[in-house]
Amino acid sequence: MPWQSSPYKIDAVAGQTLAFCSCGQTKNPPYCDGSHKGSGKAPKVITIEKDGPIWACGCGKTMNSPFCDGSHKG
Repeated sequence: MPWQSSPYKIDAVAGQTLAFCSCGQTKNPPYCDGSHKGSGKAPKVITIEKDGPIWACGCGKTMNSPFCDGSHKG
């Protein structure tokens, strides 16, 4: 699933709901575009608690999906 070797910076807004790809097939990373249908996988859906940037995993190695945990550095 690695789309890129660094995280995606997302300017999030409190109350916003975001669906992140977990199957690796999306054409709009890191967001879910429905490509998982039939795979048995589902997107990781989160609701933003406060305004500000979040960092979404781009490499597929994070242990804190959908957020970057720095695993791309190692």
